[in-house]
Amino acid sequence: MSASTSDRALVSTTIIANDNEDDDDEVEDEGLHLITCTLQRLPLKDFGAEVRPAVDITQFLQQSVLLLDVTENSPSDLVDLLLSRMVPSVAEEAKMILFTHDTGTAYRISSPTAGKTIQATCTTGDSGTFDYDQSWICALCNLPTLTRRHVGIVRLKHPANMGHTCHEVRLFVLVLCPSKEKGTKNALETGRTFATLLADMDLRQRLLEARTEDEFKRILLKHTQELAEEQAISIRVDHGSATRLSTGGESNEGEKLCRFGQGIREDLSRRLPHYISDYKDGLTGVKTPQKVLSTTLFLYFACILPAIAFGVLNDHNTHGKIDVKKVIIGQTIGGLFFFVFGGQPLLILLTTAPLSLYIKVIYSICEDFQLDFYAMYGCVGLWSSFFLVLYSLFDVSRLMRWSTRSTEEIFALFISIAFCVDAFRDTVKNFQENYNAPSCKGDPASLAVNVSSKANRVDTPTAANNSVVAYLLSQGNASVSEIVECNRASSLLFLLLMFGTVWIGVSLYNFNKTPYLQAGKREALADYSLPVAVITLSFVGSYLFQDVTVERFRYDDKNVFMVAPLERLSWLAVLGAMGMGFSLSLLFFMDQNITSAMVNNPCNKLKKGPAYHWDLFVVALVTAFLSLFGLPWMHATLPHSPLHVRGLADVEERVDQGHVYEIIVKVRETRLTGMISHFFIGLSLFLLPYPLAYIPTAVLDGLFLYMAVTALNGNQMFERITLLFMEQAAYPPNHYIRRVPQRKIHQFTGCQVTQLLVMCLFGFAPWAYMKMVFPLIILFLLPVRHRLVPQLIEGRFLEALDGEHQ
Repeated sequence: MSASTSDRALVSTTIIANDNEDDDDEVEDEGLHLITCTLQRLPLKDFGAEVRPAVDITQFLQQSVLLLDVTENSPSDLVDLLLSRMVPSVAEEAKMILFTHDTGTAYRISSPTAGKTIQATCTTGDSGTFDYDQSWICALCNLPTLTRRHVGIVRLKHPANMGHTCHEVRLFVLVLCPSKEKGTKNALETGRTFATLLADMDLRQRLLEARTEDEFKRILLKHTQELAEEQAISIRVDHGSATRLSTGGESNEGEKLCRFGQGIREDLSRRLPHYISDYKDGLTGVKTPQKVLSTTLFLYFACILPAIAFGVLNDHNTHGKIDVKKVIIGQTIGGLFFFVFGGQPLLILLTTAPLSLYIKVIYSICEDFQLDFYAMYGCVGLWSSFFLVLYSLFDVSRLMRWSTRSTEEIFALFISIAFCVDAFRDTVKNFQENYNAPSCKGDPASLAVNVSSKANRVDTPTAANNSVVAYLLSQGNASVSEIVECNRASSLLFLLLMFGTVWIGVSLYNFNKTPYLQAGKREALADYSLPVAVITLSFVGSYLFQDVTVERFRYDDKNVFMVAPLERLSWLAVLGAMGMGFSLSLLFFMDQNITSAMVNNPCNKLKKGPAYHWDLFVVALVTAFLSLFGLPWMHATLPHSPLHVRGLADVEERVDQGHVYEIIVKVRETRLTGMISHFFIGLSLFLLPYPLAYIPTAVLDGLFLYMAVTALNGNQMFERITLLFMEQAAYPPNHYIRRVPQRKIHQFTGCQVTQLLVMCLFGFAPWAYMKMVFPLIILFLLPVRHRLVPQLIEGRFLEALDGEHQ
């Protein structure tokens, strides 16, 4: 059974209307009716064990009526259209059976009230709660006047709302059968055959992309053959496993006693067969070229802009030891190496805010103890790389099986908060230097000289400050370039550029949820949201408001490839570096594996498998090289990696009580997007300092906020936090709302928020040495979740709130 259908089932809905003319007149006059609806759970067809399904598909594809891109959008119109092509002589009889009769109208069509319909469901937990597949529906009809079976298939041009459980129907199947037909060929069994195929989201996506009727039928037939072969193999495997168990076959538990290097071997055996397809999958397939192009542009901007921003931050924290140029070079080298040799190509490696904080800690220690920064930095990095190699060889990543969705969401929300903190910290700094500058108070005696903060810009005093400038120059206290100018327009422009970047980016990112334009154009705007926002606001800041001074990053064109002078360190310094390297390795370990877990989440429908141990080993090699040359460290990061997955995905929308959800159908697992984007990041060195310097720092901060906001999509912890401020009637009808008492939901959310606050306390502490404990705090999230939280919340509620496949 394919991965996309293994957790699915079919539900047959039977609706019986009371049309007796002797019903109560008062009820009849008010137009009220009683309708009985029964649900029957059906198993998926087994194409490997049964002969009839494959025979039916082959036969009906030759004889069935297939209509593509039909504009009709109501059940009655679609049935009329199909019946006119299939068997016009029984049209009225079939409609009387298919639809419930309603007094005053011909047929009741406000909902899919066909006499019997089939839809697929996906179970969300042990309690039996399920969600409907809303993009297709199969209607069944038994007619006594028919002599053989008929099947009609319609693909709608636009999604149609056909009722409570099918708001976004794109495929409609009508099955007509003689009333006297043997059990294996009746309407229910025939409908179940087609329903089993349509339950596969990947197949539905390909059918929606088919250009011709022949291509549509060819895709359906090919999938039938593949499904039959897959299920036949599954039957043989299951039979062989049962035979070994019944004969007392040897268990594999003994293999777990010696795990040295076993995880890496398993990762390589799993991923190496797909290595060539990692390139092919980025070239072939419907919509693949435009998806690869848009995702490549997204990655370019999503990596180069944070690289510049963190380069500015590291430049400030290390007084130029690690600057923008070094960050871009490190990003290029580390990224390309990982995309060529890494196991999971959807991971995005990037230097992060916690790493920048750790670099600041190392610089502070070097200042306190008079140590060479490059030597200490290289030694800490090499020790960290050594521990990461040990983690990968001894399969320590197996500990991540204790990492649940709760842990991942706490960490993801912390990263979003870190982006916001960095952005607003720059905003406050800008307002202190410009809007609230002493010169704005009009008191010459209160003017301060701040040469260092103005080293990257040349300010010319305005006419309003000429008297103040003349006073300072006459006193011989400062030069023109050293005067702190009252430049409130710069601060206001900073806000305009930062929030403008967020507004344009988020608006375009969510544009595919609006009814404007066509679906393809909406999707394209959403895919290019980040590049459009950055380019637009950079043009506004650097051209339309060129008379207003804006902050830009400093650039120093110096040689960056200098080997770390490790020989300058004493043995005590080396031991100290080992302790710091161990703490740093824990940060790498948790960040890398949590990001990997979020990328390889079953909801993303990835098919080639993870590579936790091998990826950690590759990151260790990257860390060692970057450490030797004083380049900034990097590891898999949030939210870039999940957004990379989302950019390469095809999605299917579902609507439930007014709430719109997106379900990933398939993801193009390719290395091309990362490799091409990082190749252009390397070429961006020739764009330094200009035109990249035309990107104001306010736009970079807007990028941070954009990343923080878009990363909240799908974060259930954030969703549950919003429930605290939401009217209960507006709660989304999701699985945990149905299965968990409201008090328990808020208790679980409170536990998560408490852990998040502790992480923020150590992560944003103003004391440098306190930040060294931050990696241990991340590690402690695992025992807290499995030891303390279950003391407050029952297991069945935790399964609903924090289950693996929710």
